[in-house]
Amino acid sequence: MTQWQLTAQVRTVTGKQVNRLRREGWIPAVIYGPGAESRPLQVLAREAEEIVARAGTSHLITLTIGKEPAQQVLLRGIQRDPIRRNLLHLDLYRVEMDKPITMEIPIVLTGSSPVLERREGILIQGKQTLEIECLPRNLIEAVEADLSVLTEIDQQITVGDLVLPPTIRVLDDPDEMVVRINPLEAAPEEEAVPEPSAAEPELVRRRKAVEEEEE
Repeated sequence: MTQWQLTAQVRTVTGKQVNRLRREGWIPAVIYGPGAESRPLQVLAREAEEIVARAGTSHLITLTIGKEPAQQVLLRGIQRDPIRRNLLHLDLYRVEMDKPITMEIPIVLTGSSPVLERREGILIQGKQTLEIECLPRNLIEAVEADLSVLTEIDQQITVGDLVLPPTIRVLDDPDEMVVRINPLEAAPEEEAVPEPSAAEPELVRRRKAVEEEEE
């Protein structure tokens, strides 16, 4: 797995004053986890954006704070401005390499189903992430679901069908559906237009007579 690097500084500015940090090109952050109290940090905005884009929340990051020894962390919280989408804050979770961690990793769809190629069905995806537990050194980036095994309508891939290393423990229900091939919905039948009944011409004549009387 790719190892990502991030450098931070201890942050002394808190509260509303963090807006000044952002204007100066820093992103406020906090580190927390077992073995130590949470600490406020600040990270250069350009480095923070890069680590979010490349490492995401499923990669270990080697964090260096000033001259302190490097430590392993995971991104556990990413806050963005809802309109401008610029980074506002990062949560960094300190991990201990000899203790299991719980993570959600993405499910990546690979291959192609013959049913979909023939346009005989549609693909329904029930899960996009998988919850796992493992030691930090055994963390994987994603798990693949091979669609080529879906050769018939109504076939599905469940959590239990996914292939993972033996060092990974899956926490989700093995019977939970990941993807499924559903049949194409039949086109709705055209609504029949009712034929005029025998009474309708008489009704038309009566309405016409009433209209003529009112003129």
